[in-house]
Amino acid sequence: MTSAPAIGFEYRPSRWLRRILVVVAALAMLAVALSALPVWLQPLLALLVLLATWRTLRRLAGGPVVAAGWSAGHAWTLHLRDHADVPATLASFRVLGAFVLLRLQTAERGVQVLLLAPDNSDADIRRRLRMRLATVQPGEALPRL
Repeated sequence: MTSAPAIGFEYRPSRWLRRILVVVAALAMLAVALSALPVWLQPLLALLVLLATWRTLRRLAGGPVVAAGWSAGHAWTLHLRDHADVPATLASFRVLGAFVLLRLQTAERGVQVLLLAPDNSDADIRRRLRMRLATVQPGEALPRL
């Protein structure tokens, strides 16, 4: 049996995820406005929702990973924004239809989460990843998310 070829891809955060986050934040703001909370507490909660949304959007946009690669020997490498290549191990993964969620553990940067969606990755890359992830044995990676 021949080994699987290496898989490499460029990574950028999903625009869909950011848009969904903004919609959920708007719904949370609406829920606060329509709630029976005291009038003085509503602006405070609305401000908390705005700050949490802003913080999350900044964290999504400022991720250090710009590319990733999975060699034939199950070794992961992350290419960072500062042009450093960092070895990583697959901590866990989840395949949800057309979406692939990867949690990669690095010694220097901790856990890096990559969401591959139709808007930020090629369909062929996601298909190849799904096929190869299906062959990962339980001892090779931590349990799925």
